[in-house]
Amino acid sequence: MIKMSARTDCSAKESAAIRGGAIILALVTVSFFIMILGHNPFSVYGSMIEGAFGTVYRITETLRKSIPLIVASLGISLAFRLKFWNIGAEGQIMMGAMGATFCALTFPDLSSWLLLPMMGAASIICGGIWGAIPAYFRAKWRTNETIFTLMMNYVALKWLTYLQYGPWKDPAALGFPKIPGFSPNAVLPNVFGLHAGWIIAIVLVIIIHLFINHTQRGYEISVVGGSENTGRYAGMNVKAVIIYTIFLSGGICGLCGMIEASGVNRTLSVGITMGAGYTAIITSWLSSLKAPVIPVVCVLFAAMIQGGTFIQMAFQIPQSAAQILQGTILFFVLGSEFFVRYRVSFIKNIKAGGEK
Repeated sequence: MIKMSARTDCSAKESAAIRGGAIILALVTVSFFIMILGHNPFSVYGSMIEGAFGTVYRITETLRKSIPLIVASLGISLAFRLKFWNIGAEGQIMMGAMGATFCALTFPDLSSWLLLPMMGAASIICGGIWGAIPAYFRAKWRTNETIFTLMMNYVALKWLTYLQYGPWKDPAALGFPKIPGFSPNAVLPNVFGLHAGWIIAIVLVIIIHLFINHTQRGYEISVVGGSENTGRYAGMNVKAVIIYTIFLSGGICGLCGMIEASGVNRTLSVGITMGAGYTAIITSWLSSLKAPVIPVVCVLFAAMIQGGTFIQMAFQIPQSAAQILQGTILFFVLGSEFFVRYRVSFIKNIKAGGEK
């Protein structure tokens, strides 16, 4: 018989060893697939590392891809700490980008010192409201937040599509459905060759870490996330905790939309998220919802994506094959979380008469 029991004594060294072993097993498994394709696994792995960190440009691209993952993961981690399964980061990013774009298009000549903070505030408010809607229904009527937040992603997508093909369509684009580009005042400046979003991400990591571990509000999130009844017994307003936490979660994801719209795309489009809202669900869990760990995991994840893109060109590997490599590695790493949280033991069958 196989018995599974929850682990409460898994040390940091043990969990690191389990995750490290999972990565090694993933690389060994993927090696067979690479050999079937007719390539040397060591050459492919070396090229992935080179594609992610081989030059200054590639490092910059890897970091650029990691910024939206870091910001969105921080937002999602707040909701997950509350046991509120926020699958709506995609929609919150879109609505945050929409709020920032509204400011950029309405006040294009405003000084960047005023316009950029205004865009950031608008993105936080729009993303926060988009997150607070399902939070209110969950707090008031116990609706299923997973389905609710997921469906709101599609509402946000259709709303952006309407804006792109309708009211915000650029009249100078000769009929092509695009939103006008931002003025220079609405674009995040570059700092050390990368847009200033990386500074925002670092500041957010510090703020979220201090908020969760050193404030009353952060303590309330931990208590209510562990047990709503415990929170009520302690005199906490559970409904208010749920609503303001998810507002903050959605607001941070909305800020991610502003960073992408201003720092990368310099306009708004329906593809603004590039799947960051869904990917951030994975990276936040891999980080164990810990803010200081999130940047490390997100940079490594972005490196895997960047490296996968590079080997497609270097070895003429189809995109689907590169995605299989990435997915297999991810599957093993996620699967290792089971052994971090649970202990598996084997028990002999008990024979008649009580003998084992």
